[in-house]
Amino acid sequence: MSTESHDEGGDPACWLDRVCDACGRIREDPAAACPHCAAEAADGGAGNGAASAPRDAAPRGAGAARRRDRDAEGRARNARPRDGLGRPLPYGSPGVARQPEGVVREPAESLAEAQQLLDDGMPFHAHEVLEDAWKSGPPEERELWRGLAQLAVGLTHAARGNVTGAGSLLTRGAAALGPYADSAPYGIDVAGLVRWAGDLAGSLRGPVSAAAHAPRLRAAAER
Repeated sequence: MSTESHDEGGDPACWLDRVCDACGRIREDPAAACPHCAAEAADGGAGNGAASAPRDAAPRGAGAARRRDRDAEGRARNARPRDGLGRPLPYGSPGVARQPEGVVREPAESLAEAQQLLDDGMPFHAHEVLEDAWKSGPPEERELWRGLAQLAVGLTHAARGNVTGAGSLLTRGAAALGPYADSAPYGIDVAGLVRWAGDLAGSLRGPVSAAAHAPRLRAAAER
C-alpha cells in the first residue's frame, strides 16, 4: 500500500493510520470506515455513530475533492497541525512541529534522536524518526526499525488513552523485534523492549504519561 492512498499522516510502516479512533482496533484499509464499528452497529451494539468515518480518514463525497496537501518535494503529506501526541488539529491552529520527513541518519543518530523524543514525552515524533530509518535502511533491518516505530506508536496510543490500539501496536512491534533478540544490532535492547511492551500492554487501563513510560532503546552499556 502506498502512502498516496490517504492524507492524514501515519504510514503503513508503523500502522499508525490503521487504528480506528472510535473503537481503537486495527482496520486493514485506513481509508475505509472501520469494519469493527460497522459490525457492532449492525448487531445493535454500542455503535452510536462509531461506524462513521474516523477522525483521521479522508472525507467522502464533495469534501474528498479538496486538494491533497503536499510537502516541498511534492509528496503527499498532511499539513494540518498536530498536538504533542500527533493528533490532528484544525487548520490554522497552533501545533507542535513535526520531524522533517525523509532524513537519512546513521543508526546511532536515529536511536539517539528517537530516545530524546521519547524521554521528552513525544513518542509520535520519535516514530517519525524511526520510520525514516525503516525507509532508508537495508532490507534485512526493515522489520527491526518498523518494530521500533510500532512501539513508539503503541506508546502514542497509550498516552492518548486508546488502550485497545496501544495493545495492538505494542504487540505487533514486539513481534517484529523478536527475531533480532540474539544479535541485538546497534546495541538495541531487544529483549528489554519486548518485556517493556508486554508489561505496558498488560497494565493499561487508561491514559499514561508518555515520558514516564518511555522505553530505553539501547542497553545501558551502549548509551
